[in-house]
Amino acid sequence: MSLNPKKPKKLYLRRALSLLWKAAPGWAALSTALLVLQAALPLAQLYLMKLTVDAITAGITSPGKDIVMSHVLTLIGLLGASALAAVLLASAAKVVGQAQAQIITDHIQNVLHGKSVALDMEYYENAGFYDTLHRAQQEAPHRPTSILNGLIQVVQSGVTLVGIAALLFSVHWGIAAVLCASLIPGLFFRIKYADRMFQWQSDRSATDRAATYFNWLITSQYYAKEVRLYDLGPLFIKRFRDLRQLLRREKIGIAFRYALTELVAEAFAAIAIFGSLAFIAYRTVQGMMTLGDMVMYYQAFQRAQGYLKEMLNGLASLYEDNLFLSNFYDFLDLKPTIIEPAKPEPVPRPMQKGIVFDHIDFRYPTGEAMVLKDISISIRPGQVVALVGENGSGKTTLVKLLCRLYDPTAGKITVDDIDLRSFDTTALRREIGIIFQDYVQYQMTVRENIWMGNTKLAPDDEKIVAAAKYSGADDVIAGLPLGYETMLGKWFGNGAELSIGQWQKVALARAFLRDAQIIVLDEPTSSMDAKAEAAVFENLRELARGRTVIFISHRFSTIRMADWIYVLEDGGIAEAGTHEELVERNGLYAHLFEIQAKYYR
Repeated sequence: MSLNPKKPKKLYLRRALSLLWKAAPGWAALSTALLVLQAALPLAQLYLMKLTVDAITAGITSPGKDIVMSHVLTLIGLLGASALAAVLLASAAKVVGQAQAQIITDHIQNVLHGKSVALDMEYYENAGFYDTLHRAQQEAPHRPTSILNGLIQVVQSGVTLVGIAALLFSVHWGIAAVLCASLIPGLFFRIKYADRMFQWQSDRSATDRAATYFNWLITSQYYAKEVRLYDLGPLFIKRFRDLRQLLRREKIGIAFRYALTELVAEAFAAIAIFGSLAFIAYRTVQGMMTLGDMVMYYQAFQRAQGYLKEMLNGLASLYEDNLFLSNFYDFLDLKPTIIEPAKPEPVPRPMQKGIVFDHIDFRYPTGEAMVLKDISISIRPGQVVALVGENGSGKTTLVKLLCRLYDPTAGKITVDDIDLRSFDTTALRREIGIIFQDYVQYQMTVRENIWMGNTKLAPDDEKIVAAAKYSGADDVIAGLPLGYETMLGKWFGNGAELSIGQWQKVALARAFLRDAQIIVLDEPTSSMDAKAEAAVFENLRELARGRTVIFISHRFSTIRMADWIYVLEDGGIAEAGTHEELVERNGLYAHLFEIQAKYYR
């Protein structure tokens, strides 16, 4: 899976504009209307200024001063009205632009979030993916809006320039040509700067992420205890500072070099501009145009230079935005590796034959070694099965394959003789209630923490209370100030902080709440005391009626409760049987059991 960024060879403007329109069609239409009005107004102002100057010039020698003055005041009034209209249009455009930008930003975040949860676990095992995601998150919120602003700038300036160009051509065709040529170096240098910045950001994505990571280590509650106990704060602060200093120094260097080239381009433009103005003055002195014409052409030239510069800057900005927007679309164009079937089979409910792992091999996408080797397991409906083995033997990986977080490298997994790949993934996962070792501690209320296990239920469903009783979380909740409505964690408000064992009970309740045929428990009581653990597994017997239970544990007091035990070693099945059978064989299971049992004698 290659996630290395390259300079884009295609334009993303059409996709970006489509995205902008979908996000806020009404605001986009209003913005377009304001754009047209703002583009046309400067042309009207130029013509009004010409009429005003000509009227004043004619009035100097005219006998009817009152009539001339009335005409001049009318023209000045129209100029004032046009200036007021320009202010009102600018204010309206600013308000519309801000509202549109907020809506677009929120829409794009929704697009990013939707894509993030649609991608498979395989991507989250790849460091290159995090670079792609990091760049997308950096650029996505503002680049589409920047493209909109750039287009507005280009179109608005371009429309105005069409009218101004006609005026300048009437003086001499060379003036317009000189005006355009004077700004081309600036456009060229801006494009080169955009190329350098894009390449720099692409090359430094991992460095920028590292700085973000150290900032997280320094400021996160999750790491706060260890950072203080091991006095890691100064070390992490130094690493963050060094990384930021490196990034800052390189970025400033690129900006400084661009500033020097921009200075050269501006000097070239200034020479061309003042030369053209001298030519207009010469033609006026020679009587080839009126004073009003000269004022109009002078202002037209000044404005044309400004509008042309804005248009070229807008084009350069669009080029830059297109470069950086490729980061966003590179992320959106990632394809899931878990392929959904065109015509999914319904997940059997209830299961009749059970689950079969048929000669499964598996390696992680970023690894070379096989994590699972020729695994064959059968689990009957309603059976309680334990997976036992040393750390790294492949127990949790088996569970991930069952949940179809990954697909096997070889072999297949079936439910009632139907391959997992034939099921809709969401429908399959609805039939599995699971708690992993690294369960999530949601910074939400207790009720919400449990409800996350089955959001199809109402948040006040009584099944939430029942799930809490099965997991032993009800005793914890009874001691909280607001019971089920107590906020957990310290991120928002004055929440309650639970012990690790108490958090585990809440997470276990979440798994129990799911209306699932299969319950998967990965070290579900590792942080609980012996009494709490015994209560959980006693309740589990009742909860497991009619359900298939797969649990992973290193505690043999728990393991011996299973109907059947699979012992894994180095990614393969070493032994299988009941507790009594495995102890009697005196193999790996018996050895592991003896190691633990001797401490209780």
